[in-house]
Amino acid sequence: MSLGVAIQMDPIDSIDIDADSTFVMAMEAQDRGHDLWYYTPSDLSFTPDRVYARARPLAVRRDYDDFFTLGEPQELDLSTLDVVLLRQDPPFDMAYITTTHVLERIHPKTLVVNDPAEVRNAPEKIFVTDFPDFMPETLITHRRSEIEAFRDQHQDIIIKPLYGNGGAGVFRLTPGDENLSSILEMFEAASREPLICQRYLPEIRQGDKRIILVDGVPIGGVARMPQEGEARANFHSGGTAEQAKLTVREREICAGIGPVLKEKGLVFVGIDVIGDYMTEINVTSPTGIQETNRLSNTKIEADIWDAIERRRA
Repeated sequence: MSLGVAIQMDPIDSIDIDADSTFVMAMEAQDRGHDLWYYTPSDLSFTPDRVYARARPLAVRRDYDDFFTLGEPQELDLSTLDVVLLRQDPPFDMAYITTTHVLERIHPKTLVVNDPAEVRNAPEKIFVTDFPDFMPETLITHRRSEIEAFRDQHQDIIIKPLYGNGGAGVFRLTPGDENLSSILEMFEAASREPLICQRYLPEIRQGDKRIILVDGVPIGGVARMPQEGEARANFHSGGTAEQAKLTVREREICAGIGPVLKEKGLVFVGIDVIGDYMTEINVTSPTGIQETNRLSNTKIEADIWDAIERRRA
């Protein structure tokens, strides 16, 4: 089938075509004969009877000097399309939430991937709390006294913004660290949002594994290895990719969450696992396709489009 597909994403001229997951999803869609449109979140508009975007026809190719072509902008009624890919990166702020409200008006007549209402209801660090058997000891709070008590209990902890991404603002606090008060003052000055604390997992030295699930089924994974002296393994924080096979425990986690993801219309999801524990469920704009493909001989973008086409059919 040939589908009309719009991709809502960040500015395309700034992506890394060797790492960007949206790029290979667009390449696969184009190879299947689907018509591609591109727009950014600021191009999206809403009236009570219409959801539309200032969109441009898109063609992509793996050419480092010339990897995309955009046609003339048009006012595009998104309800006339088959699929919208919701692919802009976090932060998961009110602008992002507003996008989900707008796109919810056309879904599922136009299939939005991932389901915008479920994306709104599943912030990565909160959604994981739906599965307490799979997560490390965790605290979400505004209260300094609660955080201090949590560190007293677990000694070695990670503290980070509840709605952060890419490893930004992640701190490890060991028992003798005297910076807790300063870190809390910094967070309090920057945001009114609560913080999330988790028991530090020393298994991070063996990698923070990104596992990709498509329609609730695990397709592949990649170990993100932290740099020496670094508590974060995110690729944005300098983590490097290594091949990884799923363990028995990781398959147990995927079996536990997979049916829920599929039911919620979360077609493309990336979970983060350290040791025996899942720390995040990424539903907004998951990454890791290209790294996993290179190391594991997979083609995850094809699995994603198979799932989308099944749902669209």
